[in-house]
Amino acid sequence: MVQDFLTGPHGPPDSDRSLATVLFIGIVGWTQKAGQLGDRRWGYLLDEHHARIRRQLDGFRGVEVDTAGDDFFTTFDGPARALRCACAIWDMVRDIGIEIRAGLHTGEVERQGAAVSGLAVHVGARVGALARASEVLVTSTVQMLVLGSGISFADRGVHTLKGVPDQWQLFAVKHI
Repeated sequence: MVQDFLTGPHGPPDSDRSLATVLFIGIVGWTQKAGQLGDRRWGYLLDEHHARIRRQLDGFRGVEVDTAGDDFFTTFDGPARALRCACAIWDMVRDIGIEIRAGLHTGEVERQGAAVSGLAVHVGARVGALARASEVLVTSTVQMLVLGSGISFADRGVHTLKGVPDQWQLFAVKHI
């Protein structure tokens, strides 16, 4: 073709990049709780935990990307919806005696089939790891994107995220 002659051959794109809000959820003290309950009771509780999270994901149009043990990695098409889902999950699992921590970030991700990767994913995971018990922690990106939504935040200061460049201003959800 003439275009290939002028510009050189074009291969398929390496991946599909898109904007997404990533949400990471983990159970606080899950190893200790599993030890207290024993394998069978813990298994039933974990199944209920997973079912409740999946119901909320369905209701808020979240996409489950990966689950490992007690951890969920999900994506959303908007940060306010992801925040509301995280808080709804917090309420739903509290009823069964589970306390969670959650971290969110919005940025470009790479999609290859069902897999989601990229620096935004690493940021979200690191934010989730820094969240306190019963806390939904977000980056300043998320905080700015939901401006005007009625969601309020408490400043949690500037943090270094392991393996991620720069310093990151983090905020905890106060009111949804």
